[in-house]
Amino acid sequence: MDCTFCAVAAGDISVDTVYEDDLVVAFLDHRPLFPGHVLVIPRRHARTLTDLTPAEVGPFFERVRRLTAAVERGTDAKGSFVAMNNRVSQSVPHLHVHVVPRNQGDGLRGFFWPRTRYASPAAAATTASLVREALDAG
Repeated sequence: MDCTFCAVAAGDISVDTVYEDDLVVAFLDHRPLFPGHVLVIPRRHARTLTDLTPAEVGPFFERVRRLTAAVERGTDAKGSFVAMNNRVSQSVPHLHVHVVPRNQGDGLRGFFWPRTRYASPAAAATTASLVREALDAG
């Protein structure tokens, strides 16, 4: 497998590491939205969030939580944006969480895509029902 982030986790690609342990590696994004923009990746190759085992999810996000606090403190940010993509818009096919320091007036406007509304309350109810059914089935 030729995975850039697996190579990072193995130490084969040099990055500005801010944290690492047996489960994760966290490093500065090479094209940050703002200074302090960190990527948190699992050491084990997992393409998406659903590829983490149930036992990995809690410990992984505990590290994301700690790193979020560290990014805010370390950059003197007033808040942060924490996000990930699964497949669509995923620049590297290895799970990674973006932790981006945020401040009022920094130029980012909420999400990076246009937001819409449901066509009707019935359309929203139908969508909610589909998700509940999928949750119950899986």
